[in-house]
Amino acid sequence: MSPANEPRQSKSERTAAAREKAREIREAQLKKDKRNKLLIGWGIVAAVVAIIVVVALVVSSNIQNNAPVADEGPTPANGNVYGGVTLLADSNVAKTEPATVRVADLPAPPPTPPAQVTAPGAEPEAGKPVKVVLYIDFICPICKNFEAQYNQTLTSLRNEGKITVEYRALGFLDSRSTTNYSSRAANAAACVVNESPEKYADFVNLLFEKQPAEGGAGISDADLKKMATDIGAKSIDACVDGKTYRPWVKYATQLAASIGVTGTPTVFVDGQQWGKGASAQTPFDQFLQTAIAAKQ
Repeated sequence: MSPANEPRQSKSERTAAAREKAREIREAQLKKDKRNKLLIGWGIVAAVVAIIVVVALVVSSNIQNNAPVADEGPTPANGNVYGGVTLLADSNVAKTEPATVRVADLPAPPPTPPAQVTAPGAEPEAGKPVKVVLYIDFICPICKNFEAQYNQTLTSLRNEGKITVEYRALGFLDSRSTTNYSSRAANAAACVVNESPEKYADFVNLLFEKQPAEGGAGISDADLKKMATDIGAKSIDACVDGKTYRPWVKYATQLAASIGVTGTPTVFVDGQQWGKGASAQTPFDQFLQTAIAAKQ
């Protein structure tokens, strides 16, 4: 009911008022739609920018990880010129003299792999413990299986002074990750043995325990650094970031190829390659015990 003093609107006036109200509602809705479109548009722009930033970081990281590595560089403290680190009793490592390795000094791989590979520095020494030399790759599943099966035996015999165990970590399987993980992990292990040799065995064990699947990015450099400090090693941050021992890993990898190593693990016991020729059907622990008995 209209107020008493308000004149009653005519039909045409009511129609005009309704149209005006409808126009106002339409304009308000158009403004709202325009505002929503702007917000959606800016949201899409922000999302695209965020994606571009993430992609740029990933690409930058991949470029850095896959950048060419120098053909010459130092050995780490306690690392030898064959690319190896030798573990003695109680996780001690054999001392070595500082050296520089050069890929240019290496011969090309043989056109046909030899039936039996001769590994430099793996030959037996009279009056010394049996030498076990392991060519490994930290992303190699078979290497992890070998460690799971025989690491306890190797550790026990090493602690008894009957054997030494030398790891020669390679970058053979760099193509199995998007970031050259094999070489990055081997470099991180070299950094650990350089800074905290007493933690080297623990770090090798941890790398196999946390072994990433083939085909992915592998463990990041940041996590490799953290893994080192988690086991009580000194910081390897600068060493990892500077790829200090990547030339040494590259040299070890190409040295292995030059003598006919074609896969990992490749295992030697006092210079004799296990799993080839006469030892093809011999379990590793039996092969090892025979070598130990021959020294006694």
